[in-house]
Order: sequence, then C-alpha cells, then structure tokens
Amino acid sequence: MPCPALPDGFDFTDPDLLHHRVPLPEFAELRQAEPVRWIPQPANVAGFQDEGYWAVTRHADVKYVSTHPELFSSTLNTAIIRFGPHMERDAIDAQRLILLNMDPPEHTRVRQIVQRGFTPRAIRALEENLHQRATRIVETALANAGPGGSFDFVTEVASELPLQAIAELIGIPQDDRAKIFDWSNKMIAYDDPEYAITEEIGQEAATEILAYAMNMSADRKQCPAKDIVTTLVAAEDEGNLASDEFGFFVLMLAVAGNETTRNAITHGMHAFLTHPDQWDLYKRERPATAAEEIVRWATPIVAFQRTATQDTELGGKQIRKGDRVGLFYSSANNDPEVFDTPEVFDVHRDPNPHLGFGGGGPHFCLGKSLATLEIDLIFNAIADAMPGVHLTGDPRRLRSAWINGVKELQVGVD
Repeated sequence: MPCPALPDGFDFTDPDLLHHRVPLPEFAELRQAEPVRWIPQPANVAGFQDEGYWAVTRHADVKYVSTHPELFSSTLNTAIIRFGPHMERDAIDAQRLILLNMDPPEHTRVRQIVQRGFTPRAIRALEENLHQRATRIVETALANAGPGGSFDFVTEVASELPLQAIAELIGIPQDDRAKIFDWSNKMIAYDDPEYAITEEIGQEAATEILAYAMNMSADRKQCPAKDIVTTLVAAEDEGNLASDEFGFFVLMLAVAGNETTRNAITHGMHAFLTHPDQWDLYKRERPATAAEEIVRWATPIVAFQRTATQDTELGGKQIRKGDRVGLFYSSANNDPEVFDTPEVFDVHRDPNPHLGFGGGGPHFCLGKSLATLEIDLIFNAIADAMPGVHLTGDPRRLRSAWINGVKELQVGVD
C-alpha cells in the first residue's frame, strides 16, 4: 500500500485550511493509501487533553462508526472534533446535555420525544406556509437588490428560509429570528477572527438561546397552545421534555437546523452558477433528486467525531479505548467506491447514498425531510423569480475547524 503524500503536520481540522478550501485531494490520498490515519496534534490545541485523533475517510468506515454507538461514543468527548484552544473541560462536558452529544439509551429517550415535531405529517403541515415564505424571500431580495442588481445571497436568501422554518416549527415569533441568527453565528464562529468571537462570547450566546427557549417552555406549561412546544413540554410526567431539555433542543436546532441548511443552500447556488448546464437543466426539469445532490456536494458539516469506548480495529488500524475518531463526511461523500464521478455536480444523481445527513445510526439527521423541503422550495422560487442570477464575486468562506461555511456570496440579477 503506498504511503499518502501528506505534508508533515497536516491536520484536517486546522481552521486555516477550511478557511480556504475543503481538502478533497488530501482526502483522496488517504482513502486510497491509508483510510484510517492517526493525525497528531499538540496538546490542548483542540480543547482536548490528548495528542490527536484518527481520521476516517472512507464511506464504509464512516458508516460503520456511525452505526456502532456501543463502540464509538458521542458523549465522552462530544461530537465536535475541535474547539478553541482555551476551551475548558467543564464547558465541553456541559455540552453532553445536547442531543447531538448523547449516547443511547438517554439519546433514544430524548429523540423519541423531539421527533414528534418532525413526523411526515408535521412537515407536510408546514409545506404550503414555507412555499409562500420561500417565494416572498426571493421576491424581496430581488426588489431590494442594490446598484447593478447585486446582493449578498447568504444574508438575503440562504439564511432566511431555515430561520423562518425553525421559527414556524417551534413557535418562535418571526420578529425574533434575527436573535437566533445572531446567537447561532456567535456559537460557531469562534475560529474566525473577522467576528472577534471568543469561547466566552459563544458560551454567552448559547446561554441566551437556552434562557429564551426555557422561557418559551415555561410559558407553554402555563398557557398551552396548539404548537410543537406544547407537545414537547406540557406534561413532563407523560414522557415530555423538561424545560432545560427543551432549551438544549432549541440550542441544537439553532445550529443543526439553521447553519447547515443555510450553507447547503449557499453552496448549492454557487454550484449551479459555476455549472451553468446544471442550472439550465434544473430550471427546465426541477428534478426531485436535486436537493440530495446539493447536500452531497456541499456537505455542510465536514466532520464530527466519536470516542472509542474499548479497544477495537477499524480500517486495519488498532484503535485504543479513549481515542478520538474523526468522521470526515466530505471525504465519504466523494468516495469513488460509492459514487460514480463524485467530482461532478449532477442534479440527476440517483442513487445518492451520501452521508451529508450523517452516517446512519442513532444520530442520523432528525430534520432531513425539513431540510430537503427547504432546499427544494428555495431553488424553485429562485428559478421562477430570478432565472438569470449570476455570480459577481467569489464566496467568502468561514474560518472553521469543522463547518464548510460561507459568510458572503455576492450575486447579480438581470
């Protein structure tokens, strides 16, 4: 087996790396030569008291880890593969209260409750409202386009429908969605100096979301309404959420339901406008397969992690109990053993077993149906109202260790 040609010290979670690009060539090297590879890190660089992690790059191995929570825990070190270097261990441990960072059986109990809000019936009930919202968002962006008909696609279009959908889903007043946008940005932007966000500011933003959601919970217990909040919290003794559990659920939604879908939509627009044949095809046919290909292409979460609960073997390597294991979805979604010509953006791709919503198992994305609905609705609205949209600048990427984020994408309209 050939040795992968990675430079010494190369780290897939280096925020300076993702600030400029997703390291697809390096992922390809590892998939072929060493699909499970130890990546050394200086002590504490990622907020952890260890010396690195295992990079898992093949689709099959990412799925295996994802579907064996008894071997690979989300709780021990959380699912976040790299925090800031000054992150305190107590603050990491506090994140175990978020569904993303739970293991069965506690994860099973909480997920069974919160998935009441994501049933097919619940999503269908939102569809017409979100269709109208998507149309208004695009028409408003078009009407407000600046000189030359240009605007920032991220703030004017991509961020709006996910925020409005979350607000609609859990009963947040639409006027408060800007707060959620601001708080969620602060929670995940600690690696980007443009925002001057420290771990402390991020934790303060998380506290704000928790307090906001817990107040919502208390209000619904006092005065029940016909909304999902009431369904989730009104009667704790009947298997519903405690106020703090609801707070952490909203905290997770603020990132998992907002940041990820926003970035999928942004990367999708960029992909269409750099592959004009696919944009022309989409405008003509509106294929039902497009949303899944947009998520595969974008892979908004580059990586999450698990921690080995016992000594085990993976990809021919001996993994020790306590080792952190990085699941690199961006690599898995470009694995040629699974995808024909993965480097091609193809909105007709079918089948499309991408891992953009996770690798299966207990942490498969709860909001998959809502996310794909939002993507379908917003691109249909764009194709109807601004078919001549075009790029006027390069995307400005987020500096992050694990999010494939775009801060700004300037577009123009004819």
